[in-house]
Amino acid sequence: MAEGMSKRAAPVTTESLRRVPYFVSLPTIELSRLAAQCSMRSLDAGEVLFEEGQPCRGLFIVADGLIEIRQISLRGREQVFHTEGPGATLGEAPLFDGGGYIASAVARAPTQILFLARAQLVCLCQRRPAVALAILTSLARRVRHFANLVSDLTFLPVPGRLARHLATSLAEPVKPGMSLELTLTHAQLAARLGTVRELVARAFSELEKTRVISRKQSRVVIRDPARLAALARGEESMAHGGDRVT
Repeated sequence: MAEGMSKRAAPVTTESLRRVPYFVSLPTIELSRLAAQCSMRSLDAGEVLFEEGQPCRGLFIVADGLIEIRQISLRGREQVFHTEGPGATLGEAPLFDGGGYIASAVARAPTQILFLARAQLVCLCQRRPAVALAILTSLARRVRHFANLVSDLTFLPVPGRLARHLATSLAEPVKPGMSLELTLTHAQLAARLGTVRELVARAFSELEKTRVISRKQSRVVIRDPARLAALARGEESMAHGGDRVT
């Protein structure tokens, strides 16, 4: 059992496990057995689940709430990789390669976390190859996600990264007049886009000046979806598009 974990009744855990894609192939009896092996922990918003470099002893499952996966550089620059909600799993890579966590996990809201020890998960994979295959599929998707992130940080200027964030936050296809409410501050956006707050503010201003978007407080309205898409794909740059902090 992971340090700080507390036992909970198996039925609650069983319902949470049903949300995990890895376990959809398990019969009810196997799922109940797995539930009895899990422990649960409650996190407050801002509380750390694990730190980068710490040893991994098992699989974490988000039962409720939100967990943010991020790294912080020695100079204090933050990079957010992804945010996970109910049914998501954390820690597969270090669990199988024996290394420490590659990033830190922090609760963004009150969160319930399940923990399954490594030995129990390995035994499950040996009994149920479909579970192992599902984990491999998830790891492959994450490798692709990180490859895309590296590509964006290397080749896509900040306005393009912001354009991609706005485009992917809206339903497809994006049409003129569509709007979204920004729930992140410029500093939080910067952590996701791999830059600093000042360049996020500049990118917003550039998108407004060129009438790609308009803003009223936290609401963003898309004025030119075609150009937004071109910027997001890196097919078009802006006057200061080459300015970036790496």
